[in-house]
Amino acid sequence: MGVNMRRLTIGFLLGGMLLPAQREIPPGSLNKAERLEWFRDMGFGLFIHWSVDSQTGVVISHSLAGADEAYTNRFFNDLPKTFNPRKFEPRDWAALAKLAGIKYVVFTTKHHSGFSMWDTKTTDFRIMNTPFKRDITREVLDAFRAQGIAAGIYFSPDDFWWLWKNKIDVQRGIPGVQPRNNPGLMKLDLAQVEELMTKYGPIDVVFFDGEPHGLRELAWKLQPDTVVTRGAIQTPELYVPGIPLEGAWEACFTMGTAWQYQPQNENYKTGGQIIDLLVETRAKGGNLLLNIGPKPDGELPIEQEERLREVALWMQVNQEAIYNVRPWAITNEQNIWFTKAKNEDTVYAIVKQQPERWVRAQWKDFVLKSVQASPQSAVTVLGQNGRVLEYRPEVNPLPSLKQEADGLHIRAMFTHRLQDNSRWPNPIVLKITHVKPAFTPPKLETGAARFDAATRTASLSGSLRDMGKTPSLVVGFQYRSIIGLDASDRSIPWQEGPSRTMAAPGDFTMQVPDLNPDGIYEYRAYVKHPLLTIYGGERRLPMK
Repeated sequence: MGVNMRRLTIGFLLGGMLLPAQREIPPGSLNKAERLEWFRDMGFGLFIHWSVDSQTGVVISHSLAGADEAYTNRFFNDLPKTFNPRKFEPRDWAALAKLAGIKYVVFTTKHHSGFSMWDTKTTDFRIMNTPFKRDITREVLDAFRAQGIAAGIYFSPDDFWWLWKNKIDVQRGIPGVQPRNNPGLMKLDLAQVEELMTKYGPIDVVFFDGEPHGLRELAWKLQPDTVVTRGAIQTPELYVPGIPLEGAWEACFTMGTAWQYQPQNENYKTGGQIIDLLVETRAKGGNLLLNIGPKPDGELPIEQEERLREVALWMQVNQEAIYNVRPWAITNEQNIWFTKAKNEDTVYAIVKQQPERWVRAQWKDFVLKSVQASPQSAVTVLGQNGRVLEYRPEVNPLPSLKQEADGLHIRAMFTHRLQDNSRWPNPIVLKITHVKPAFTPPKLETGAARFDAATRTASLSGSLRDMGKTPSLVVGFQYRSIIGLDASDRSIPWQEGPSRTMAAPGDFTMQVPDLNPDGIYEYRAYVKHPLLTIYGGERRLPMK
């Protein structure tokens, strides 16, 4: 992204490591420290992607890149004439979001196409020039505020409508289409950000999906308490980083594969998978920004409503493990993930239902290696009083714990009848008080790399700084192609590279053959501990 950029570093367990160049952000953030803490405490936001092209179920905005003149004309001139969401009721969205435990909303005021979902005076390509003729942005923000949900906006500095009007080929990610190189576009963006930051009440969060130069500074000037997310902090898209990032960060996820409503060619995550994403993101210190895409008539697709209601039930029971928490000494021990109460010595052990389901009325025994109990420690199961198993008065379901040489032993029963068939599929949370870390994790860094175009081979380096009191560890590398992806999109999975066993700290180098000299790759080191795999920072492979 642009010039005069610096690289952020991450330091959790691993020391400073460079992040990939495509996710660099400008220096000089004016996000207030106390507001970033507020943001981190909330943990769970709702993204809403909705624009004029939702009518055809197409990818939002991006279909204009490379489109011929006939398609482009129909998009810009015809779609606004038929956009009329007569079933739009944002109070229903907000009430459901509140039930699901959502703490802040981020609404797409303008996506890359340039269509403005508010009553702007800056452009004709806007909601007021549709049959609907209502300020959707105002109604959405007001409805969510009424539920106590913080108001946030998404704004794209890119504007395909402006490019088309000025006879510039529609595309993203190249200097020629950026506001900094087009004074007219920059003037438009500044005027639009000023409208949004002065006419719509307190804006708690702003997400700039594109180069934020000048725009984020204006947002901070007009509303100093706003938190700029993308454009000032890390916002990984469609993936959760392998390690906790330092400070505030936010992972953005779709419910399926599409950001905007897509009635065909869609594959939704299950409610359980969404809960797992929330758990992993919070265990690594980030916020989850979960997306919905309303139908063109204003209703939510039933698949999205169903998943939000499944999340709502889980959050009604377990929200204490999600709000006001920070990472524990390690993120997880196999299928048990951890969060820690922000200002207390309380840990939440979040037990996923894989590989073995925890059956209701069944005792289950755990040994936690990373948690050290004290004489004051106690364990409870969130949502349960520890006294009653329905219809079984002879059973005493009180959980217990005992510190042994090999770890903290916990015995607990799942008693909560959350569904009719008692086959609860989602994580169950143990709350453990008055504890401290009992685990020293290994420390690892991802090092530099070289690429030999003649042999199509990359030489990757890493450094195992600390063994974590383990006699031997497996270290290695993962890599992936990121060619053709948006700047923050990492939907392509990692590939396993070479590995080796090390019995002492030190540097290591390994070769990855058969890479495409014209490709774009990321890589990261990893170390496999008996309890979990720890990843080094992600770096871009230099191909030239």
